[in-house]
Amino acid sequence: MSVVDAGAAPATADSPRFPLRASRGWVGAVVPVALFAAWWATTAAGVFDRSQLPPPVDVWNAATQLWSTGALQTNIAISVQRVLVGFAFGAVAGLVLGGLTGSSRLVHDLLAPTLGALRAVPSLAWVPLLGLWIGLGEPPKITLVAIGAFFPVYTTVLSSLTHLDPGLVEVGRAYGRRGVGLFTSILLPATAPALLSGLRLALAQSWLFLVAAELISSSIGLGFQMTNGQNTSRTDQVLLAIVLLALLGKASDMVLGLVENRVKAARE
Repeated sequence: MSVVDAGAAPATADSPRFPLRASRGWVGAVVPVALFAAWWATTAAGVFDRSQLPPPVDVWNAATQLWSTGALQTNIAISVQRVLVGFAFGAVAGLVLGGLTGSSRLVHDLLAPTLGALRAVPSLAWVPLLGLWIGLGEPPKITLVAIGAFFPVYTTVLSSLTHLDPGLVEVGRAYGRRGVGLFTSILLPATAPALLSGLRLALAQSWLFLVAAELISSSIGLGFQMTNGQNTSRTDQVLLAIVLLALLGKASDMVLGLVENRVKAARE
């Protein structure tokens, strides 16, 4: 038997690894295309009433109508703005408190039980309380989004620091690193891959909490578009908002996914 036969087979077009890699680009589109086809087929066959499930062309017409008036662009822009601002505040707060809780036993014993309990509070439970404390307008919506982004980042950083190799801390202290310097130069780079995964979860949570905020109290945004569509029996506008939220959420996740892949590649 030759050396080539004894070794691992190269990844060629006939090897099992090649088609898996080549197929990744289109496999993800199978389910959306199938759902769209089922949607079109059921509405064309009259399975559902138009007010329950409008055909795709009605949703497209609603999009063009709202676009022509400028309402769609405004709703998209304000929702994206709320998500980005709330996500930024929540992620920074989660990083700071997660770092403090994970690197200090005293802070951990002081804050971890309370934050663990608050993590279990549903998003809708915060809405009336924020309205009473902060009032109306943008601050309560952005605060709710920030709450949604906070806990995934906090939990990820805390878990990463808890399971971190103690030798890294000792090396950092041997080089005179203490406090913030130790965290930024040693602990934070060591937890970067897990932190990026936490940021992706936080961004997804931000979109969920945004919809909760806009459904309850808003006069603009994609969540308001859903509520307004329900109140006016415009199911096409409701479906349009759902599709746009899905696309925006996926697009933002893809951006962070690219950053995560670059960081992992740089560490290898």
